[in-house]
Amino acid sequence: MAKRRSSLGFLGMFGRSGDLRQLDDAMRKADLHPALVPEGVKLTIVNLMNDRWPNEPPADAYTSVAQLCGYCVAGPEVFEQANGREPTLQVERRIEAALEAGDSFDAQIVLMTLHAKLINAEVVERHGLTAE
Repeated sequence: MAKRRSSLGFLGMFGRSGDLRQLDDAMRKADLHPALVPEGVKLTIVNLMNDRWPNEPPADAYTSVAQLCGYCVAGPEVFEQANGREPTLQVERRIEAALEAGDSFDAQIVLMTLHAKLINAEVVERHGLTAE
């Protein structure tokens, strides 16, 4: 099977690829406006997803990634106000598991938000995140 290719579009002539549109939609649903996330970061996210799921990601993959990004960017309080307590706890458990695992998909997403300087200071402090 051919590998999926992501595209930002070109001079308004070619549209964004489906995976980037799906990520933007999922970010909106997680109360993270896609304009707050640079295109390069979104492209990196979908490329990480392509590496993890070479054929096609599971149905909830975009939602899951968007929630993790939304939490990292907005911070725990804002994320909880928009998404509720249970999704907030789920994302926090995922971050803790990522810290324990070291090199996991979720750890790569969190690290990317840290390196892109998108991550909320409270998230960094709460989870003791550092970039080494």
